[in-house]
Amino acid sequence: EFFENFEAVKNIFNLSEELSGLPVKKLCFEGPLQELTQTQNLQVCLTVVNISCYVALNEVLKEKNIKPAFVAGHSLGEYSALFAGEVLSLEDTLTAVKERGRLMEEEGKKSSSGMYAVIGMPLADLEELVKDASGLVVISNYNSPKQLVISGEFPAVDEVAQKAKEKGARVVKLKVSAGFHSPLMKEAEEKFSMVLEKLSWKDSVIPFVSNVSGKAETSGTSIKELLKKQITSSVRWIDCVNYMYEKGVRIFVELGPKKVLTGLITQILEGKDFKCFNIENLDTLKGFLENLSKI
Repeated sequence: EFFENFEAVKNIFNLSEELSGLPVKKLCFEGPLQELTQTQNLQVCLTVVNISCYVALNEVLKEKNIKPAFVAGHSLGEYSALFAGEVLSLEDTLTAVKERGRLMEEEGKKSSSGMYAVIGMPLADLEELVKDASGLVVISNYNSPKQLVISGEFPAVDEVAQKAKEKGARVVKLKVSAGFHSPLMKEAEEKFSMVLEKLSWKDSVIPFVSNVSGKAETSGTSIKELLKKQITSSVRWIDCVNYMYEKGVRIFVELGPKKVLTGLITQILEGKDFKCFNIENLDTLKGFLENLSKI
């Protein structure tokens, strides 16, 4: 819908195809799913969709003279946030995510590792299980107080997941090719660092809240260094959301398909005064604007 209704979004898709060399429109609008979900395709396509949602929203916000206080993203979403903060151009954003996808896929073929979401287990209990693991296992995503993710080598990560299940947690094995956001990605991090060095990094025009540091960063050089560490570092989403809330943010807008981050933010800020919106089509954009006029 945004593609059909916003010239700026059409331009993003057309330019993305030229820059990435991938049939982005066909993959996003027609699939097949099997091709779309290949890591090197998916990371580019998802980033283009997220950016398109941002561009559509931004057209409207500019008319109303509203500027976001912060930008943030979850894991791959950090690159959409960097585009929104004008830290990276579209070309550099797509170069980064395409290479990131390729290296992660490559690493996945070499590594015997995986990830599990652990739902409904106190952090201290999971930390205990991870500490006693028979091999390398880490908490890779601090998504919300109710949802944590572990990443590690087999069979150790399976054993931790099994013990968590026995203690009453709901455990879901993630459909990923390796244990991302863990020290197992060291080789990918080293190769990816060289890719990031070649890009042009500007200071962020909107403070960027980093998954690695859990706070706002504006220096392009500092952001580049944090992004180098991102593949091996835990995603500190709870810290990111709490930081923004403490700095006065009361309206959160999730851009892109589905409401995963909206759900996590709602869990993190449970009982507090805030509003969270997801924008993924004309309907949700209209709903957000109607609410905004009442706030």
